[in-house]
Amino acid sequence: MIDDTSKLLGKRETVPGSSVQGHRKALEASAWLAAVVENSDDAIISKTLDGIITTWNRGAERLFGYTAHEAIGQPIRMIIPDGRLFEEDEILRRLRNGERVDHFETVRLRKNGELVEISVTISPVRAEDGSILGASKIARDITDQKRASAQQALLLREMHHRIKNLFTLTAGLVTLSAKASAGSAVFAADFRSRLQALARAHALTMPDDNAAAEPATTFVALLQAILAPHVADDRPRIAIRGCDAPLVGKALTSVALLLHELATNAAKYGALSGSGGRLSIDLAVENGTLRMIWQESNAPHSSPETRREGFGTTLEQAAVSGVQGSLHRDWKADGVSITLEVALRSLVG
Repeated sequence: MIDDTSKLLGKRETVPGSSVQGHRKALEASAWLAAVVENSDDAIISKTLDGIITTWNRGAERLFGYTAHEAIGQPIRMIIPDGRLFEEDEILRRLRNGERVDHFETVRLRKNGELVEISVTISPVRAEDGSILGASKIARDITDQKRASAQQALLLREMHHRIKNLFTLTAGLVTLSAKASAGSAVFAADFRSRLQALARAHALTMPDDNAAAEPATTFVALLQAILAPHVADDRPRIAIRGCDAPLVGKALTSVALLLHELATNAAKYGALSGSGGRLSIDLAVENGTLRMIWQESNAPHSSPETRREGFGTTLEQAAVSGVQGSLHRDWKADGVSITLEVALRSLVG
């Protein structure tokens, strides 16, 4: 550069337009990256190789409860439970070796003392010469995911258990029904009836979206389901009175089979075998025991001779034993009276 007298005053350097544009784009990219990091839902943290926190975004504030002002400059160990401090030692060792830690699932500590399950990915941060300056960490809360996985595993275990029990029960029904039946037609009818009773009981236990996996219903609901095929629309002949009680788990299957046998006998030989028959069921709870009185009246046949000892009797005894209960029959002129007593704790165990 020269003045008006043509003397040399100095030299002005110029920066090519492409370099200015490149610099501006680099600044814009950095601004975009900073905005993404700051507004990410995930916790994004950086730390030195000594484990000192150097950056802490809003996601980290939400996840761990510490503000950036509180966290920066502090050791990362402040969010690690005592029982997992060994993990940080191993992570730092791997970082110093230039290794990346991908989707490591662990537990960390919030400011309020609560534990939170997270998945964390940690990468080494390198200088231009390739040396490792520190690490960047992305942490995501997986508490809900873990809870859902645990619930799914519980449901699968329960399903496996119930299907296994169903196959075992079905095999027993086939074997004993075949031994007790006079022919294939009788066997098919009896076996189908028992399976249908189990299906009706199972339908009562289907949980809604928020229910636990354990099958559950109530005694009255099960009675109504078992007796539904015998209810006549034009004449009320079945009455259920009294209090109710919960039925849970294995007790449900035992009680369903027992009530089905009582209903089957009533339909074959008792009050439900004729148009004039009546069945009244009274339920009461006293001293932790459920008492059911099954009273048949106007039964066409009512005598011990009409009750044939066979698979039904064996199944009935097994069902009563399954709930640690007792069952007594009192044969009267117009129908049998059956008293079942079961401890309430046996119905929910």
